[in-house]
Amino acid sequence: MTIRRSQLCLAACGAALASVLGAWAAWAVNVPVITQQNRKFQPPQIEVAKGSTIRFVNDDGQLLHHVYSTSPDFGFDSGEQEPGKAVEERFNVPGTFTVLCGIHPKMRLVVTVH
Repeated sequence: MTIRRSQLCLAACGAALASVLGAWAAWAVNVPVITQQNRKFQPPQIEVAKGSTIRFVNDDGQLLHHVYSTSPDFGFDSGEQEPGKAVEERFNVPGTFTVLCGIHPKMRLVVTVH
């Protein structure tokens, strides 16, 4: 009887773990990634649904970045972002927004939120 109870517990724990990992994998797959490399955002434009989160990854070797956007309807500021670090921002407002780097003024990304 003890073996049967252990097997049931193990099966239940495995199912719970699979559920959590599956949810995490679905979340991770659906988050668009914008890289910052060679002082450019890649891709330079993106379209997302309202409520989407975008991950900004600094892949630029030794360079700091500082991702931000300002508009009357929506804005954010990541602060300084060290090489290899990622920040995420949720876009909850429909519209077209320009995302810039506070350190490299020629870096520009256009985000369209539907």
